[in-house]
Amino acid sequence: MHDKGRETRGLGDGRRYGHRRGGRRGAGGGWLDGGGFRAPQGAARCGRRENPQAGGEAEAIPLDVSVAANVEKVAEQILAKQGRIDLQVNSAGVNMQKRRWADMELEGWNQLVEINLNGVLYCMRAVLPAMRKQRDGSIINVSSWAGRHVSKMPGPAYTTTKHAVLALTHSFNMDECVNGLRACCLMPGEVATPILKLRPVVPSEEEQAKMLQPEDLGRTIAFVASMPPRVCMNEILISPTWNRGFIQTPSSRD
Repeated sequence: MHDKGRETRGLGDGRRYGHRRGGRRGAGGGWLDGGGFRAPQGAARCGRRENPQAGGEAEAIPLDVSVAANVEKVAEQILAKQGRIDLQVNSAGVNMQKRRWADMELEGWNQLVEINLNGVLYCMRAVLPAMRKQRDGSIINVSSWAGRHVSKMPGPAYTTTKHAVLALTHSFNMDECVNGLRACCLMPGEVATPILKLRPVVPSEEEQAKMLQPEDLGRTIAFVASMPPRVCMNEILISPTWNRGFIQTPSSRD
């Protein structure tokens, strides 16, 4: 899978897996975090980093989330090492420059479906048996403002897959609430990350300063993850106060 010329968005430092969750260290819990920054073959920068604030360390395993067998393998590795998986954050996502009906290519459409939708499903399925056994577990699926509102800017493929992630999250809660599991669909508006440079029209620095920042989403995810097991935050729609989709500047229509 090659993503040359495509826009990717998400949280974290690439597609990271196998981190220790700070609040559950005594239980030896692990968590999965699929970030969505641009990386060759859907992989991530890999390595171990000390986290002095959390008092632990993080481990990264490169993974292409569009390959179900690879996702299962990584989940098995984490369970073998940590014994459990408490939290999963699915934020791998891509977009492409040729995103209009006039120039959209089937290859691009298929790759968006493979990563933005199938990748989320594969990751959720990979941790489901362990979470059911624990009768505890939280999943956060990072969708998009485009998962709730249809607009021309992100294009039909991106909008369709992000709407599907919202439906997937709600269907999970319908079935798995009886097992003590919960999922949240996080739908952010524009986030100022370096991948904005891949857009057909790059927002100005002034516009990006008014967007959501990565730390805003990090705090939101931490808030959801900190909720007790009795709480299910089914969805969160979050946007910049200066919402270009509402203001309709020329750049926001590109």
